[in-house]
Amino acid sequence: MKKLLDLYYRLLRFAITLSMAVLCIPVTMQIMARYFDFVPRYIWTEEIARFCFVWVIMLGAMIAVRDGTHFDLDVLPHGRSPRVEGAIRLFAHTGMLVVALIFVHYGWQFVEFGWYQTSEIFELPMTYIFIAWPVTGLTWLAFLGEKVAEDIRLLRGHALPAAGDAP
Repeated sequence: MKKLLDLYYRLLRFAITLSMAVLCIPVTMQIMARYFDFVPRYIWTEEIARFCFVWVIMLGAMIAVRDGTHFDLDVLPHGRSPRVEGAIRLFAHTGMLVVALIFVHYGWQFVEFGWYQTSEIFELPMTYIFIAWPVTGLTWLAFLGEKVAEDIRLLRGHALPAAGDAP
């Protein structure tokens, strides 16, 4: 399962890189159109930029959960033993699981809401944007499952893997 999650993680990193590259094109065109008269002022650039921006945010959130950089805050003290550390991390990850389930449940309702809607300019199905929420929630669930397994190992008194073993 870890190899499959590693592969998915690499795919997400490629997707966010591609989304950022695509996002740069319409935004650059919009900026250049403001300052140079010879650059046409296309209206579609706004819509494509918006689509890409939503996906960049959601892909970044997915990646950050795997990296442990999105919702992890140092509010709770670090445990003095692996068991206490495991309990603290399990508490934090349980809260994140609740948020992930909310994203899946209400995200799917969001998809159903936009099922037959299209964008104004390109007439792209709005589902292409709205699906980002449940996909993000499902991805968080997968990555958090891996983290909860680590937390349970800590609760049992086992040490965490070395930093070099991280994805």
